[in-house]
Amino acid sequence: MKSKMKVGTQWTVQVLLAVVMISAGLAKLTSVDSMVRMFQEIGLGQWLRVLVGALEVVAGVLMFSNVYSAIGATIILMTMAGAILTHLFIIGGNGLPALVIGLLAALLLALKRSDLVEPRRRSRIEIQPRA
Repeated sequence: MKSKMKVGTQWTVQVLLAVVMISAGLAKLTSVDSMVRMFQEIGLGQWLRVLVGALEVVAGVLMFSNVYSAIGATIILMTMAGAILTHLFIIGGNGLPALVIGLLAALLLALKRSDLVEPRRRSRIEIQPRA
């Protein structure tokens, strides 16, 4: 059984990630000027802005599901890793927000670890030895 503190922390992180990811994704999908300029500077085309925005919105929406939030957290980890690398090697600037969001996603996965491992244990068929 999960403690109330663990459940509360998990849902707090999920809601925080949902708000951040949906707002960031919508900024990209609605072609906010700063987002368009940033992706122009990256140099791979605006299709990447739309893809990243869509992934961020999907990941944010998945945060509202206890069942699928681990998938959303994994998507967030991948996109934030790309954001950190992009800031470090291509456009410069501050990659700290992406790092913090990635760490929150990693925390969520750590909190959900027992949920992810436990079903596998329950489904294992055990053969009883004959007496």
